[in-house]
Amino acid sequence: MHMASTTATKPIPKNQEMTLKIMIIIGICHLMNDSLQAVVPAMFPILEKSMSLTYTQLGMIAFCLNIISSLLQPAVGFYTDKKPLPYALPVGLTSTLIGVIILALAPNYITILGAVVLMGFGSAIFHPEGSRVAYMAGGPKRGLAQSIYQVGGNSGQALAPLITAIILVPFGQKGALWFAFVAFAAVMLLLYIAKWYSQRLVHFQPKTLAAKVVNKERSNKVAKAMVLILFIIFARSWYVSCMTNFYSFYLIEQHSFTIKAAQIFLFAFLAAGAVGTFFGGPLADRFGRKNVILFSFAASTPITGLLPFVPPIAAFILLLIAGFIIMSSFSVTVIYAQELVPGKVGTMAGLTVGLAFGMGAIGSVSLGAIADIIGIAAMIKIVGFLPLLGILSVFLPSDFMLKQWYPEK
Repeated sequence: MHMASTTATKPIPKNQEMTLKIMIIIGICHLMNDSLQAVVPAMFPILEKSMSLTYTQLGMIAFCLNIISSLLQPAVGFYTDKKPLPYALPVGLTSTLIGVIILALAPNYITILGAVVLMGFGSAIFHPEGSRVAYMAGGPKRGLAQSIYQVGGNSGQALAPLITAIILVPFGQKGALWFAFVAFAAVMLLLYIAKWYSQRLVHFQPKTLAAKVVNKERSNKVAKAMVLILFIIFARSWYVSCMTNFYSFYLIEQHSFTIKAAQIFLFAFLAAGAVGTFFGGPLADRFGRKNVILFSFAASTPITGLLPFVPPIAAFILLLIAGFIIMSSFSVTVIYAQELVPGKVGTMAGLTVGLAFGMGAIGSVSLGAIADIIGIAAMIKIVGFLPLLGILSVFLPSDFMLKQWYPEK
């Protein structure tokens, strides 16, 4: 017991190396988890042809995948803030493993919906607890830690176009069976993480700041800021959902792209977004959370608005720039929310990331229905101006103000 307390108060270099190791492993697990989730939209061009699905039906598949995760993530985070569940991580990925197998073998539309519900359930468990592991492992460099964690997830999402081009186009729906091996490997890694997590809980006390009583005026400001953060996430999520689920159809229709060629463009956007996610955290550590969030939306709006009106070569370049800039705020909004409401690490992670899934789910169905009505090209042009709403982040409390509210943070 004496040795444990000494380690908690004065870490030695070996423990610091171990913490970095955990940060990297949880980032890899996030990559695996989100690459499994990315199999679903990656299958859209395949399912659209093989099952003659409409854009609305494709949107409903994405809705079922994401809405489960959206609704459960805040609940999981709220519960585990009170009673952490380290071994929920491998349990969640086991649910995803089962869902992937069913998805690959599903004979009809209804079975596909059931499979993605299982995958959404696994994702809902993984994200808030995974974010807590990153928070615990990061120490004072929370921005960097959250970026390592989130870049894993966004890198996994970026793999969706490659999954389509390399695996699903030649092998079809059953090609998804290859990802059962990825899910199994993730379960094994998360068993290792869960063991570390259980041992770390002895020294991790996330509720010390949450117990502080704040005045009513500050509580109102926190509530307004939280609403604003969630609205900003809405704007970003709908735009990213549009690009992820429907931009390839736009390229196929407007520029006569093949499925493989369209997926390369989408990969460029998502890969640039993964890079932007990584750099967003360290930049926020240096220049402030609010400044990075505001820049992300203000700088990306002209690019996303122009994107549908340029030829393919210019569009490819703009996709790289837009993806990098708009996703640079992804991990930062999570950290900002966690610092806005200290002590609620899981709840804030579940709420912010969960809302991103939920807004993406609603956006998938809504945008699919809009595309069926007005056409895919018109829908893409309208959605290009969504990031403009994120400029409202100028009204968020500054980082300096948060430090005044919580001087012991």
